[in-house]
Amino acid sequence: MDKSSALEYINQMFPTEASLSGVEPLMQKIHSEIRRVDAGILAAVRQQSNSGTKAKEDLAAATHAVEELMYKIREIKTKAEQSETMVQEICRDIKKLDFAKKHITTTITALHRLTMLVSAVEQLQVMASKRQYKEAAAQLEAVNQLCSHFEAYRDVPKITELREKFKNIKQILKSHVFSDFSSLGTGKETEETNLLQQLSDACLVVDALEPSVREDLVKNFCSRELTSYRQIFEGAELAKLDKAERRYAWIKRRLRTNEEIWKIFPPSWHVAYLLCIQFCKMTRTQLVEILDNLKEKPDVGTLLLALQRTLEFEEELAEKFGGDTRRKDIGNDIEEVDRGENKSQTVSDIRKKYEKKLAANQGSGTEEKDGNKDLSVPGAGFNFRGIISSCFEPHLTVYVELEEKTLMENLEKLVQEETWDIEEGSQTNVLSSSVQVFLIIRRSLKRCSALTKNQTLFNLFKVFQRILKAYATKLFARLPKGGTGIVAAATGMDGQIKTSDRDERVICYIVNTAEYCHKTSGELAENVSKIIDSQLSDAVDMSEVQDEFSAVITKALITLVHGLETKFDAEMAAMTRVPWGTLESVGDQSEYVNAINLILTSSIPALGSLLSPIYFQFFLDKLASSLGPRFYLNIFKCKQISETGAQQMLLDTQAVKTILLEIPSLGRQTSGAASYSKFVSREMSKAEALLKVILSPVDSVANTYRALLPEGTPLEFQRILELKGLKKADQQSILDDFNKRGSGITQPSITATPVVQATPTAPVAPAALTVANPASVGVIASREDVLTRAAALGRGAATTGFKRFLALTEAAKDRKDGPFRKLFNA
Repeated sequence: MDKSSALEYINQMFPTEASLSGVEPLMQKIHSEIRRVDAGILAAVRQQSNSGTKAKEDLAAATHAVEELMYKIREIKTKAEQSETMVQEICRDIKKLDFAKKHITTTITALHRLTMLVSAVEQLQVMASKRQYKEAAAQLEAVNQLCSHFEAYRDVPKITELREKFKNIKQILKSHVFSDFSSLGTGKETEETNLLQQLSDACLVVDALEPSVREDLVKNFCSRELTSYRQIFEGAELAKLDKAERRYAWIKRRLRTNEEIWKIFPPSWHVAYLLCIQFCKMTRTQLVEILDNLKEKPDVGTLLLALQRTLEFEEELAEKFGGDTRRKDIGNDIEEVDRGENKSQTVSDIRKKYEKKLAANQGSGTEEKDGNKDLSVPGAGFNFRGIISSCFEPHLTVYVELEEKTLMENLEKLVQEETWDIEEGSQTNVLSSSVQVFLIIRRSLKRCSALTKNQTLFNLFKVFQRILKAYATKLFARLPKGGTGIVAAATGMDGQIKTSDRDERVICYIVNTAEYCHKTSGELAENVSKIIDSQLSDAVDMSEVQDEFSAVITKALITLVHGLETKFDAEMAAMTRVPWGTLESVGDQSEYVNAINLILTSSIPALGSLLSPIYFQFFLDKLASSLGPRFYLNIFKCKQISETGAQQMLLDTQAVKTILLEIPSLGRQTSGAASYSKFVSREMSKAEALLKVILSPVDSVANTYRALLPEGTPLEFQRILELKGLKKADQQSILDDFNKRGSGITQPSITATPVVQATPTAPVAPAALTVANPASVGVIASREDVLTRAAALGRGAATTGFKRFLALTEAAKDRKDGPFRKLFNA
């Protein structure tokens, strides 16, 4: 404790004078504690002193023990070295004797084997001279084993002599065996009963000789067997394509009649398998020569029959010898193509099909990885399929031509027999001829894929493309001809399309049929790409054919729109014949509106029930883009429109707009009605705006025209003045004022009435102008000017009509910008 802490402690212990009486007891207590602490310190020091001394004694004892252990280890090591030296001295003589014994034993064994080799070679020589093949085969094995022991003694003269003698004996055996086998098949085997047994024993000798001996023997045997085949079928009588079946009958008969005789060959030789390989190669060579030497195109029936028999023969060989199984079931690859003909496949059939495919993949999955497999073993990689039939491939063009001719004739017949109607109860709304076209194509594909899956199948696929394009042309030609209206002008169609209710149904059937053909042709291409050779699968494409059918769909829908346009011609003409300038009152909607409604209500429900939603929406868009502008332009064709006439026409316009908006409901397809309604409202609002301009007072008609029709033209404006019934002089003053202020228009519009534009004589003050469009050069009236004119319209309601003012305000509400819109945003 520091000094201040001690003082605080004392003051705390003795805060008053009375407490000083406890000083003495406290001092005694403190002294007692000091003595106890001192005693503890002294005891600890003594204990530490005693522990240090004991530790030194223990360390000295441990060091002494280590020294004694090291001494004992050195003593043991010395004694061990002495023991090893003693053992080496004892065993030195024994080791020499052991090596001597080993060399003597090796010498005795070698001499014994040499004696055996000499004796075996002599015995083998005797057996070879007596043609004792069975004994010689066993002796050959023994001599071969004995010779293997003397590989290290090749330079010893005696060993060299014996090896040369053994080589000569094997050559003698080979010549004897080849000589005896040359009599096989000559009829001696029936005369000499033991000949077959002798040849069977000779096979044992061949197995004991080098593998090349067996290969040469089998090759010579196959060549000798096929000599008669070559002589028979190279003659002028049988060297024909229609005799191909007799070739295969010959080899099958040969295999069958000689089956018992050829059992003399060991099964591991696979003589029949190798014979068939040579037969196939020879047959292919002869057939290629026959096909190449034909002076004219081969008969299709003969060619296909020969090819069919060849494929059947290859299939038999593949099944017999277990060759490549990757294409074992020809029908499996086209089951999906033929689904339309057979839909009664059971679950067990499907399971068996895929079990076969799985087994085939497992059996041939590693064939391509090993290109050096022994083809003498069945199933080792040689594929009988295609070994002969592939030579027909370059000559199958006549078959493809016949298929094309047949398909085209069937197509013409189907189109001629087409009723252009669907059967009752049908749910597809597709023409039956399209289904039949794909049915005959599937049958043709099935026939061809059973024969070949290479270039010929690809050529036939091109034929399918041409057939489908021809069918698309037939559908295109069936559409009603001609056309009129804006869409017709844009597409270059001349004349008018007059369509009845039946014509409209036929057009819908054509649309659905083209859609079905578009989809099915794509599926056909996918199926062909799965069947055809992998090298050609990438070239299988139906995009051009699908484009043809897409063009048919587009043309059919546009034709449908043109047909309705033609039906509206009479109503549009009736609209222009109405005396709009002399109407005395506004009544119900006009008769031409009722007629338009009748046309749509009679046609649209049928179209909606026949067309798919996407094509019905396309039809609606085209119809709206045609009728809206046409109705707008038809107003300009009227002679003169009075205020009452304009009000009546505005009522008719709103009725037509309502009718058009109800079309999706009539067709019972409202999925895309929102975008269609927006489009119709935008197009018909132009006609409403035009009529509101006609309803406006003469002094404000220019500003109203700029506000409601900012994309109009001076020519249209002049025509509007004519419709209002203004005289030429009055029109000129308004046009001059209109041109002075600028029309604010950059997009021209087509009108029938020419007009001479007046040039402004004085510049307009910039302060009085506001730019309507940054990209335009025209201007419109300022907000104050428009407000003044709007007030004038209100004051003159008694003379100009309150309905006219309402028309202007409604038009301003419908627009998103412009000076009148600002009136409602102020």
